[in-house]
Amino acid sequence: MSEVSVIGLGPMGIALAGALLRSGARVTVWNRTSAKAEPLVAEGAALASSVAAAVQASSVVVVCIADYQATYRLLEATEVASALAGKVLVQLSTGTPQDARHGEAWAKERGVDYLDGAILAVPSQMGKSESSIIVSGSEAAFQKSKTLLERMAGTVSYLGEQVGSASALDLAFISFVFAGLLGFYHGARICEAEGLRVGDFGSMLADIAPAIGAMIKQDGDAIQAGAFAGAESSVEMCSRGAEIVLRQAREARIDAVIPAFASGLFRKGVLAGYGAESPGALIKVLRKGM
Repeated sequence: MSEVSVIGLGPMGIALAGALLRSGARVTVWNRTSAKAEPLVAEGAALASSVAAAVQASSVVVVCIADYQATYRLLEATEVASALAGKVLVQLSTGTPQDARHGEAWAKERGVDYLDGAILAVPSQMGKSESSIIVSGSEAAFQKSKTLLERMAGTVSYLGEQVGSASALDLAFISFVFAGLLGFYHGARICEAEGLRVGDFGSMLADIAPAIGAMIKQDGDAIQAGAFAGAESSVEMCSRGAEIVLRQAREARIDAVIPAFASGLFRKGVLAGYGAESPGALIKVLRKGM
């Protein structure tokens, strides 16, 4: 018997299985294209001949594939579902909180202990201190898989039995990262327009990352408490700043879609009467919908 079976050997699945192997775990792997498993087999993994064989090999089964529907297509076969009964299924594919709830219901119908998770890292970070996995769902499933999860990531956080929590935080994180990347790419175009090195801009952001994190934490606390008065900055100040970025984009003939969106959103906050409040007050605009 292996300690864990990993189903799905895309870049992240390979990274997860590799981290487990390097930690000394006994690992069985399966992938539709078996050639992807060859480097892992060379490291000591066992290659299962089928999904059913992979499930039968271990008491904990980790799935990391394209999406939840692809998971069902693999696991719904009678011989696979029956082999899963009584085991722990850790779903690490990306999905929505509703996907997680459907996954939990699917697992319960088949007598499977279910844990839904998300990986807040890129494949090259797995097994290192900077990687993080968040999970939610069955506490019993978490206790049974905790040691294995900790071998895959530097930090593992259990968010409780509300199964959609991990995917919700994952999507919130992705939202932050994508918005930040878009802002960075627009900033890179500003640098290019003025003949500045984009690499230096990236280094500057890396250096001030702790300060940015502190500002975000402050905003999070303000939103949680509903306390937006007496801030060092305001929605009005942000609106004026966004307008300047928009004006510069037009002057430099840079695509203005990103600053135009930001400017429009902050302007909505001002028009709604939140101009004197802290930037986190923009959440009240977002709560009303667009």
